[in-house]
Amino acid sequence: MKDQEIKSYHRRTQKDYSLAFKLEIVDAVEKGELTYKQAQLRYGIQGRSTVLVWLRKHGRLDWKESELMKRDTPSKKIKELEKKLKRLEQEKEILNRAIDIADSQFHTDIRKKVFEPVIRSYKAGSVRGGYPVKFVANTLGYSRQYFYKHCKEQALQAAQEAAVKKLVEKERKVLSRLGGRKLHHQLRDSFQAQQIKMGRDKLFDFLRNHQLLIWPKRRYVQTTMSKHWLRKYPNLLKNRTVDQPDQVWVSDITYLKTDEGNCYLNLVTDVYSRKIMGYVVADSMEAVQMKQALQMAIKHRQTKTDGLIHHSDRGLQYCSAEYVGLASSHAITMSMTEQSDPYENALAERMNRTLKEEFGLGNRLKSKLHAKLLAEEAVNLYNNYRPHLSLQMQTPQCVYKQKSQLLMQLGSV
Repeated sequence: MKDQEIKSYHRRTQKDYSLAFKLEIVDAVEKGELTYKQAQLRYGIQGRSTVLVWLRKHGRLDWKESELMKRDTPSKKIKELEKKLKRLEQEKEILNRAIDIADSQFHTDIRKKVFEPVIRSYKAGSVRGGYPVKFVANTLGYSRQYFYKHCKEQALQAAQEAAVKKLVEKERKVLSRLGGRKLHHQLRDSFQAQQIKMGRDKLFDFLRNHQLLIWPKRRYVQTTMSKHWLRKYPNLLKNRTVDQPDQVWVSDITYLKTDEGNCYLNLVTDVYSRKIMGYVVADSMEAVQMKQALQMAIKHRQTKTDGLIHHSDRGLQYCSAEYVGLASSHAITMSMTEQSDPYENALAERMNRTLKEEFGLGNRLKSKLHAKLLAEEAVNLYNNYRPHLSLQMQTPQCVYKQKSQLLMQLGSV
């Protein structure tokens, strides 16, 4: 049987194929209907390179061997496209899963946050191959109507933020370092007038996003000279409750930097109302100059209750005969810290820090005259305009005046 098959096999040559047949094969391959291998198998063409020879001889295309290896047939292109499509679907599935995990575990809400920027980037032409709004919205899991609704809400929010920023800047022109909670208290009426719904936490987020938060400055320079031979008085404020104005005053001295050299600010503050009763800016810390703050406080005192205490550190100025004599002549009892601990005179230390950080006295000033003018403005704003947290957002002057009038009506003064 095998011998008969071998004998029936007839080896063909190029002459066994007509020219018309060859051209038909060449045309089919060049049109992409068949590959040269498929044509070889379908028509039983002998020889591995026979069809290639026909293509190189009769074809319209360049069928060099190097170019042939690079040529993509339709079937090959389809396979590659199917492979790419499958890979894109897998990548989309992975990315969607990653976004879902981020939303559930970290509360990122990525799709909603990038929804509008992505659509706007396509509409503005910043991304090649623009897509319809509906298609992009549906891809991100939203509708076309939601996009336009979202745009309207964003426009309203932008207008509201612009209005809030304008109000904040206006308030900061008066109190440049007013903190977030006090700022919210000051702006509540303006928010209501402009129908702006913004609570304290939302205002803090707004300030943070617009780099408008106020950060405290950390600095400390010691101005107290407590190593001296003069008499030091005991601390009378231990376990003492203050329930009315002019019951306890606290005082402290701090330095102010200027281009003409340092000058010194002495404050006398009422503990109950936090009102600055007296102050002085002087070229030195001599008692003759520092006592001017106490003289101003005595002048502005409205109540005449007995037992007024003046509390301070153990500085040389407060222990001097000049200062103690002035206090004694007005029935004011001296009290001082005992351990050189600033926490024993915390309110006075805090007053110095507030004026320096919030009213610009901590900056290097041009002259001593500027220091005096700025201190006058700072005291006025602090007493009459700046709300105080410990006073239920009232000003020190308001609390001092109301309580003093009440005491006088009750006949306790």
